[in-house]
Amino acid sequence: MKWRGERESSNVEDRRGMGGRGGLPGIGGRGIGVGTIVVALVAGWIFGINPLTVLGLLEGGAPGSEQVSGPPPAPPAGDTQAQFVAVVLGSTEDVWTKIFRTGNAAYQPPKLTLFRGMVPTACGSGQSAMGPFYCPGDQKIYIDLEFFETLAQRLGAPGDFAQAYVIAHEVGHHVQQLLGISAKVEGARRSGSEVQANALSVRTELQADCFAGIWAHHSQQAKGWLEQGDLEEAMNAAAQIGDDTLQRRSKGQVVLESFTHGSSKQRMHWFQRGFETGSVADCNTFDVRGL
Repeated sequence: MKWRGERESSNVEDRRGMGGRGGLPGIGGRGIGVGTIVVALVAGWIFGINPLTVLGLLEGGAPGSEQVSGPPPAPPAGDTQAQFVAVVLGSTEDVWTKIFRTGNAAYQPPKLTLFRGMVPTACGSGQSAMGPFYCPGDQKIYIDLEFFETLAQRLGAPGDFAQAYVIAHEVGHHVQQLLGISAKVEGARRSGSEVQANALSVRTELQADCFAGIWAHHSQQAKGWLEQGDLEEAMNAAAQIGDDTLQRRSKGQVVLESFTHGSSKQRMHWFQRGFETGSVADCNTFDVRGL
């Protein structure tokens, strides 16, 4: 991926040197993240932490329950990883601004916060073990860059475009928030059973995968920055974090009813669909019978 020299977003903030407060959040708002399923299913395998603790964190605290004092700074010059994240985020801003404009709407880009260990958010206390996640309460994406090492070494998904896919997926959740999709899904989840809530979560996550594919489609058209093997890196990342793959690793069996993000095949399919069509209309995972 030929990303060096491309525009960097100014919406990246660095809290890595600003320790967040500890403690479990109360049950309430929900942060959504591509990395969260990694922990929920294989927390003991990778991180050696109590899955119940993680599930409590995934639920998040009540919006606004965690307050941040003072604006965090931008990442320091010369931080290559932070520069990469800023370039990818900048590209998502360019792509989604153009797409929203075609629909006579204004795109409001999210902030992306770099942190280490723990970070206060409007969705409660976030932890590195959750992986990258999006908090609708403050419309921010949170990433501990060490997750990319986990993605490559422990989950078997190396490569810069695999990392770009992760960021674009979280931006996809922000797009869902702006379009009002997230609010409708959360309302439906609360009124249904656990199985129904999981099924809605799967459709939400697969749509975010498709939105990530849309970004890849349009960014490639604009920049031509993909190199041989880049697309395969993203597809492999989608496969490695599929519910069935993670369950086989952690439990040795697959429980379909417990899926919250979709199977490896589904995640690959919807990312590829977005990449091939570049159309938001083709990413409506909620109106198709078979995923």
